[in-house]
Amino acid sequence: MNGMSVRRILQLGDPLLRAVSVRVPTPAEAEALFEDLRDTLHEFQRAHGFGRGISAVQIGEPQRLIYIELGGRAYRLRNPEYEYQSEEKFRLWDDCFSFPDLLVLLDRSERVRVGYEDGQGARQTLQASGAFSELLQHEIDHLEGVLAVDRAIDRNSLCTREEWKRRYAGAAGSGS
Repeated sequence: MNGMSVRRILQLGDPLLRAVSVRVPTPAEAEALFEDLRDTLHEFQRAHGFGRGISAVQIGEPQRLIYIELGGRAYRLRNPEYEYQSEEKFRLWDDCFSFPDLLVLLDRSERVRVGYEDGQGARQTLQASGAFSELLQHEIDHLEGVLAVDRAIDRNSLCTREEWKRRYAGAAGSGS
């Protein structure tokens, strides 16, 4: 793997996925984990053909770290927290690295503003709408021990990936 540090992704049913993640005090303490998150994301994308973001708890490290690649840009979010979530919602089929063959119909805020600490320890703010907003909400949920299956609209809001492709091909999923 040439220096890559791909980690095992915890799967639905692993109790550690329900852990509330702890703050990471310094950028230096986050650096090695961000590298593992990046490498693990890339391997998941190679193996499964989708994926945009991953949280540290998904690789067994309940720390408040999220790594995202979206629109040709990489985001390393340390200690992210909401500053704003819009009341306006949108509905989508969400997927997750921790249950890659299952999709969940749920509602997410259309817009969010998230504060986080960058690689130098400075406070930054991200404003996002639509798909980026949904992805941030999905990953922040992981940091709180909340899974997409917990947010299902109702008992008919779960679908295997195979059935989703048959019925709903073209709708967007999260990929985290």
